[in-house]
Amino acid sequence: MNAGGSGMSTRGAMAAEITGILDENGTFSVRVTPGASSDSIKVDGDRLAVRVTARADGGKANAAVTKLIARAMGRAKSDLELVRGNTARDKVFRLLD
Repeated sequence: MNAGGSGMSTRGAMAAEITGILDENGTFSVRVTPGASSDSIKVDGDRLAVRVTARADGGKANAAVTKLIARAMGRAKSDLELVRGNTARDKVFRLLD
């Protein structure tokens, strides 16, 4: 899903795909590529592959990743918690109730 083309049906499909990779604790793995040419998100096996234009500078990429995932799921950014990987490309997020 490209950030610019987030129609309702696309968002609903992506939300379902992300929900499908949640573990029993509501966590999921994310592989981040900061500094990309465009923002995008896709399910890649059992994790998300997220590309953001924001650089990994002072938490900007993490904020962009959180915003992109939340938008794809139709949820608020506050519904996501970064559990592990604050400074790494491989991260673990938790979907809060």
